[in-house]
Formats: sequence, C-alpha cells, structure tokens
Amino acid sequence: MPGFFFSHNNMTELNGKEEYKLAEGKVHRKKQKAFGADLKSYLKCMVPHIEPGIKTSNSRNVTLSAEEVIQWSQSLEKLLASQSGQGVFREFLKSEFSEENIEFWLACEDYKKTRSDHLHGKAERIYEEFVQSDAIKQINIDYQMREATAKKAQDPTYTSFDEAQKTVYILMERDSYPRFLKSKSYLNLLNQLQTNTSK
Repeated sequence: MPGFFFSHNNMTELNGKEEYKLAEGKVHRKKQKAFGADLKSYLKCMVPHIEPGIKTSNSRNVTLSAEEVIQWSQSLEKLLASQSGQGVFREFLKSEFSEENIEFWLACEDYKKTRSDHLHGKAERIYEEFVQSDAIKQINIDYQMREATAKKAQDPTYTSFDEAQKTVYILMERDSYPRFLKSKSYLNLLNQLQTNTSK
C-alpha cells in the first residue's frame, strides 16, 4: 500500500491504516475549527457590533439590536431597509449561489438615485452585468422581460429596470427569504443578540 503524504513543515510519510485514520481525524478537526473561526470572523465582519459595546462599521453610534433582527422576519422590505440586514442576507444568498438577485436589486435602487446625465452609463452597466443573456451575474427573468428590459436600457429612464427589479424582488421574497429566516446564520445571530440583551 503506498504511503500518504501531508505537507506540514516537513513532508511526513504515514504508513498503515491506523496512522492514516489518526492523521485524517486531526485534519477533519482542524477543518471544523477553521470553519468555526471563519464563521465567527464572518459574523464579526458582517455584524461587528454583535458583542456589547462594539459599534457598526460606519461608526455612527448605531448598534444592532435583537429587536431590529426580529423586524427582519416581518418582511423582506424591512430586511432590505437595514444596512446590516442587506449584508447578512447577501452572505446567505452567496451560500446559495444566488447573490446576483440582491446585487441587481441594490444596483436598481442606486440607479434610481443617479443624476440624469449619468443614467445612460449606469443603465448600460446594469444591463451588461445582470440582464443580457450571457451576463456574468445573470438574473432569472424570462425571455420577454429580458428583451423588454434591453429596449428600455437603450433609451434609459428612471423606471427602465422597474419590472425586472420587481420580478427579482418577488423571487427573493418567495424563495430565498423564507429559507434565510430558517437558516443557521439568521437564527444564530438572533440568539446571540438575545443572549447579550438578557445578560
């Protein structure tokens, strides 16, 4: 039976099933620890104010409360109205490989605040990134809507992406949002904040 190689500081050859199982167990435990650390640092990064006394990254003396996180469960609208909510939801969508939905929705919200002389450039970028049939972050809309949105983007107005944005919003509301509310990332965050509140 050939030896197994693990690259630590020096290459170690392990012979026999017992040694391999032992080493495999250590690697598995390391992966679990690393995953736990990654999750913890991700939560601190996304919501750096989970721990008492730590403020949000924009440091405007805003702290995330259990009440705000509970409000996220009332509607997708309330979740997306919160900067922290957007961030946590976006990370959840990344884990489901569907972050293009919230990115498109946010791009449309930003587009509506654009100065009129910049509309054309932004419309073109949104179309190329999310709408066209070979877009890198293609959103899930049907052929007719894709064609209609393409026409509107050529002669852009503030409402050019409204229909597509509404469709993507409904898709998130019916599909991803209910799963998000049952996800470990949401429930763990809520639990941690409630624990901190009751201390």
